[in-house]
Amino acid sequence: MTPQNQGDGPVERTGRSLPGRPVALVGLVGLAAMAYGCWLLGWTPRFVADFLELPRPPRAGTADRAGQGALVAGSGALAVLAFGGLTRCRAGGSWVLTLCGRYRGTVRRTGLRWISPLMLRRRVDVRLRHWRSEPLAAVDAQGTALRVEVMVVWRVRDTARALFAVEDHLRYLREQIEAALARVLSQLPADSFHEFREGREASPTLRDTESVGAELTRLLGAECARAGLEVFSAQPVRIEYAPEVADVMRRRRIAALEARHRAGVLAGVVDSVQDTVERLTGRGLVELDDHERNALVRELTVAFATADPSA
Repeated sequence: MTPQNQGDGPVERTGRSLPGRPVALVGLVGLAAMAYGCWLLGWTPRFVADFLELPRPPRAGTADRAGQGALVAGSGALAVLAFGGLTRCRAGGSWVLTLCGRYRGTVRRTGLRWISPLMLRRRVDVRLRHWRSEPLAAVDAQGTALRVEVMVVWRVRDTARALFAVEDHLRYLREQIEAALARVLSQLPADSFHEFREGREASPTLRDTESVGAELTRLLGAECARAGLEVFSAQPVRIEYAPEVADVMRRRRIAALEARHRAGVLAGVVDSVQDTVERLTGRGLVELDDHERNALVRELTVAFATADPSA
């Protein structure tokens, strides 16, 4: 993986590992050699020798016994080294290797692998993961208290940075989510009540979850990249007023909708009265002076405003 910023700590690189099956075969050979040496030295338990019907080992001199002892020690160490380093690498997982506190690489290859038993291994999940937050406290541009739930889709991109650049990359991600929410939500109001009253929907609000999610994803991705995390999506799934202000804001919203409805009804009445008066006078059906026109307008306004919509 290409380094992006050396100042942020170690960057992931491929760790050394070997195929596990040949190493397991070497370990079996070591066990066999150790068993043979034990038989030569007469260290094989009697019940094992009787069960396998092994012959008595030939007598050996001191030099031969020293060589046989070296064979047992060497083959035993070989078997321990071979079997001690065998590990299973699962799909979607990786092993981060360190030696004496120094980063030595990351093994992402799957299957049975052999890794030096001298290495300290730490498993890191590199699969695509998602996390839905509990309700988080936030405020909008007008300072109104909110409760927000957000869904984040992410994965570990650089295992070295995820482990060594921050103390806990999961905790770091959650804290960055809270910080990004505070920055994004404080830029827009949750609702625009004056536009409800005026019948306009021009200015953006937090109800536009697509644009809010895009900005949240951008900010969160930029902050988490330095910790080796890749954020694919961060979308708010629920934006609600806090319980202490929910009733007040609900009443304000209802009042704004009612004002908008009344304004629409009044505009319709005015248009109807104007159209009626213009038709009556334009076709010469009536001749009205100013006083009579005003009286007709009042009567038509009352009639249209109090008329039954169903009729």
